[in-house]
Amino acid sequence: MSGTYNQGGEGAPIESFDQLAGHLASGCKPKAAWRIGTEHEKFGFRLSDHGPLPYDGDGPSVRGMLDGLTRFGWAPVIEDGNVIALKRDGASVSLEPGGQFELSGAPLRTLHETCREVNTHLKEVREVADGIGAGFLGLGFSPKWSLEETPMMPKARYGIMRAYMPKVGGLGHQMMFRSCTVQTNLDFESEADMVMKMRVSLALQPVATALFANSPFADGRPNGYLSYRAHVWTDVDPDRTGMLPFAFEDGFGFARYAEYALDVPMYFVKRGGRYIDASGQSFRDFMAGRLPALPGERPVMSDWEDHLSTLFPEVRLKTFLEMRGADGGPWSRLCALPAFWVGLLYDAGSLSAAWDLVKDWTAEERETLRRGAAMTALKTPFRNMTLREIALKTLEISREGLRRRALLNGHGENEALFLDDLDEIARSGLCPAERLLQRYETAWGGSVEPAFTECAY
Repeated sequence: MSGTYNQGGEGAPIESFDQLAGHLASGCKPKAAWRIGTEHEKFGFRLSDHGPLPYDGDGPSVRGMLDGLTRFGWAPVIEDGNVIALKRDGASVSLEPGGQFELSGAPLRTLHETCREVNTHLKEVREVADGIGAGFLGLGFSPKWSLEETPMMPKARYGIMRAYMPKVGGLGHQMMFRSCTVQTNLDFESEADMVMKMRVSLALQPVATALFANSPFADGRPNGYLSYRAHVWTDVDPDRTGMLPFAFEDGFGFARYAEYALDVPMYFVKRGGRYIDASGQSFRDFMAGRLPALPGERPVMSDWEDHLSTLFPEVRLKTFLEMRGADGGPWSRLCALPAFWVGLLYDAGSLSAAWDLVKDWTAEERETLRRGAAMTALKTPFRNMTLREIALKTLEISREGLRRRALLNGHGENEALFLDDLDEIARSGLCPAERLLQRYETAWGGSVEPAFTECAY
């Protein structure tokens, strides 16, 4: 489920709307073919002064990291003479705008395989980083560097996005350059299965936000939120973010999501490996051959795939579903996020139980939970309880789903072991950010510098 790299403009023009919805429907797979894709981002920094890694230069750099990782069989992807990604065995390492390193994992059958993949990747990253004087940080938001101090990676699409973001929201640059997440990509069997999974995962995304809340610092001090990353997403671009209330309406399916995507303004078009600025323009006009950026041309399927990748709702539909609500964090929670969602969505009994839990929630309640989780995490009030009680119920449902999958490691343990950290968080009622704030106020002496040791991989 890792990203693809295309030249753009290849293939036959799209002739009808049905092809757009059909592309989404092409993701339907029998249960035996369902896989787990895990993505996570992390901040690179210089060990010498805890500053961010520039793309290039004589000292520790992003380019040095990418070049160093090729010793492990990663093949470089080049754009305008710069290495901007690596590929190996269905996985990729790519760069977010501010140099955040992202592993987009291969589609794997079990969480045990996911765990091995993450462990191998972090071991390789650590070996290269140690050799060049770099480190990597597992937090959801940059704790120290200002936006001005954060370098920009040499990827053309990011230049287009950077120019467009301030036109539609106040915190888009913060999202681009200073946030890190962990995501899970999961499959569906049919349109009805997609709809159920989309609704359950949208409703419960604030639970993941609360359990994984891990971004309480910015600019060297507390920022007033437990997941500042989640707060940032509330003011990025209302056209392409949010909780998708229409997904809960009668008739929702592939066609309705395609209609939504058509109405989200474009960022770019790719032709001959180069990005053409189409920011704010309409894919509907593109379908009619009236796109100002490419007058007279009609889109091909890679254009639709690129456009779908520029939508950022809390759950994103491509030919699979992406769970997008969690902050980046330590190694153990990189495996916990896919475990949380696999247990809920890949077992029919758990999916039904999760739907029973959320089916009467209103759109207003779902949005209130989304915003509340960013600030108060598990203490967020909901009806006559808090998000903590919902998290405990959800984790119990997920654990049962993983037990019923009955996929064991070499020690005879099932995948539910990856939920242990989340169970402890939910039982305590303290999210990771609250524990970091306690450290900041006591052992850290009011400084975020110790985070570069205690929160490093």
